[in-house]
Amino acid sequence: MGLKLDEKDRKIIELLKERGDLTVRQIASKLGLPITTAHNRIKRLKSLGVIKRFTISVDHKKIGKGLSAYVLVTIDSKYMKHFRMSQHDLIKQLARLEFVERADIVTGDIDIILLVRVRDVEELDRVIVDKLRDIQGIEKTQTLVILKEEI
Repeated sequence: MGLKLDEKDRKIIELLKERGDLTVRQIASKLGLPITTAHNRIKRLKSLGVIKRFTISVDHKKIGKGLSAYVLVTIDSKYMKHFRMSQHDLIKQLARLEFVERADIVTGDIDIILLVRVRDVEELDRVIVDKLRDIQGIEKTQTLVILKEEI
């Protein structure tokens, strides 16, 4: 069962999703709320776990990671069972890799989807062939290069 949020809560969340750097004063002003009300609502949303964290949006090209790809990972179930590993164990290992921005367990024919960010195609090749495919428990990978990111 989801939490009941009113319109003011939803507007605060939308503003923070668009601009996480807004001050409480700016949020209150944009929504026509007293500053203390905006502050208390944000504090409540955080304590309830609705707002999990504040983050930034990075221009990856400017930091030398201009190529992004989704890597679809199929696990080797026999290996995983033999060594008593779970998908959760494997995904924790994958999430620690410096080129992995996000790692998710999914349903269907694919077991894990990784969002990988690297400098260029050559680095992507090294990451896939030399690093990911050598990890025990990974049966195969499929790579989808992201041509344009919208968000």
